[in-house]
Amino acid sequence: MDRRKHYVAGADFGSDSVRVVVMDAADGTQLGSSVSYYPRWKRGLYCDSTKNQFRQHPKDYTESLAEAMVGALSQAKESDPEAGRKLVAFSIDTTGSTPALTDASGHVLAERPEFSDDPDAMFILWKDHTAVKEADRINELSRTWGGVDYTKYSGGVYSAEWFWSKLLHVLQQNEAVRDAAVSAVEHCDWIVGILTGTLALDAIKRSRCAAGHKCLWHAQWNGYPSSEFLDLLDPKLSAIKDTLGTKTYTTDVVAGSMTDEWKRTFGIESDVLVTVGAYDAHIGAVGGDVGEGVMVKSIGTSTCDVIISDETKEPVPGICGQVDGSVVPGYTGYEAGQSSYGDLYAWFRRIIMWPLEQEPDLDKEWLEKFEKSVLRKLEEAAESIPTTVDSPVALDWINGRRTPIANQNLTCAISGLRLGTSAPQLMKTLLEATAFGARAIIECFVDGGVGIDKIIAIGGVARKSRLGMQILADVTGREISVTAGDQSPAIGAAIFAATAAGLYPDIFAAQKALSAGIERIHTPDSQRKAVYDVLYQKYLRLGAFVEKETDSDA
Repeated sequence: MDRRKHYVAGADFGSDSVRVVVMDAADGTQLGSSVSYYPRWKRGLYCDSTKNQFRQHPKDYTESLAEAMVGALSQAKESDPEAGRKLVAFSIDTTGSTPALTDASGHVLAERPEFSDDPDAMFILWKDHTAVKEADRINELSRTWGGVDYTKYSGGVYSAEWFWSKLLHVLQQNEAVRDAAVSAVEHCDWIVGILTGTLALDAIKRSRCAAGHKCLWHAQWNGYPSSEFLDLLDPKLSAIKDTLGTKTYTTDVVAGSMTDEWKRTFGIESDVLVTVGAYDAHIGAVGGDVGEGVMVKSIGTSTCDVIISDETKEPVPGICGQVDGSVVPGYTGYEAGQSSYGDLYAWFRRIIMWPLEQEPDLDKEWLEKFEKSVLRKLEEAAESIPTTVDSPVALDWINGRRTPIANQNLTCAISGLRLGTSAPQLMKTLLEATAFGARAIIECFVDGGVGIDKIIAIGGVARKSRLGMQILADVTGREISVTAGDQSPAIGAAIFAATAAGLYPDIFAAQKALSAGIERIHTPDSQRKAVYDVLYQKYLRLGAFVEKETDSDA
């Protein structure tokens, strides 16, 4: 197929919005891009942060995808009126684990009138931590039941952020939802099924990325955990497992063709292939130039750190998972990450904004402008503050710890505050905390035998926070390369679309042609690194103390 005459599209479903890019398959030129924010999520519906409950309605995804795709394609048609006839392939990524319970037809329960406003019938967002106790049960059973340790390839710990924990929590607290549920689906599989008309339980192609990293799927035990194991948690789980099949698919596989209905909605006049879905950080890693020895850090509200290897290695303790083909077919994909990164800074902003938001007479436009600029102003002031061995130290666990060794019970702590500690100093301390957490992950990989030769940072925080990326370089003692553009996940999706359409022989060839490249490189400062080495040891000691106290309170 002549790639010079064809376009591809990628959609990136993030926590707040969906982003779509339409690209020239020959050279990666972006012909159109558009972002659409989830309307119900934006209003805070179905969420309760006091309970760590974060749910999203399926209509948020379909309505926003339609708006973003129409917007991106309309832009593309401005430069090429034939764009709607030249689009040949489409690929998507989503956050994860973001599961929902379904009926026998594969439709999410919240699509039915009787469950349209029930949060338990909706998609459970990755950062929903209502299932901490259920994750603890899964981990305890894995260690004691006498059979296969199903956490073997998930770093030895199953997370409250993942598929089975969340399903177990909902099934045991909501009888109506339990009675109606027949199966379950990850967001990345559901949206592909919607677009291709293949939602039926025996037709949907389930993502290797999602199943392997979050659903305890592995070829070694021929699929998902055994019915015997799941029955010990809840027999309903084994019934759901039986509907999932045992086969999973890598993202270069074609899931089907886009339905005529969706093509009309988007304004597409050509036949469009749709690939199997995957998670945003894994596809984003491809868009950000992942390779052997190249770790891609997707930095946003949280982080996901992805690296690949063509060697078979023993399971690495403490990471989120290692799965054959989850990132690039033929390679083992390794995943780690932090449950909070940008969310930690956003928390600090909310603390600062609270008294201002209580003043009814303040100009709303001024207030919004101030809110958008406050972190930038704090960073600018923090740049001139010297780092010393007596500086405050904070933990980055404000939303629990994802890796090394997942523990959603953990909380943030700050040590070393004095009367002279200023707001910019505290901002810098939080930036350092997230960098210390990143260093712990890097050391976990290296100790586990996974070499890291290069680090590439993608995502909104990476591009906006120059001080944050410089601190990351100084703390880790490694160069941090930041990608050009902020659409790496959507570009990664387009790379998979172009490969699946036969426009490139493999993912790496498409990656070379379509990725955005590097915008800037942060080089570590050896003097600051020496100071951070001392502070990092304080971070580790503070963390050990907090974790010990947390465990003793459990």
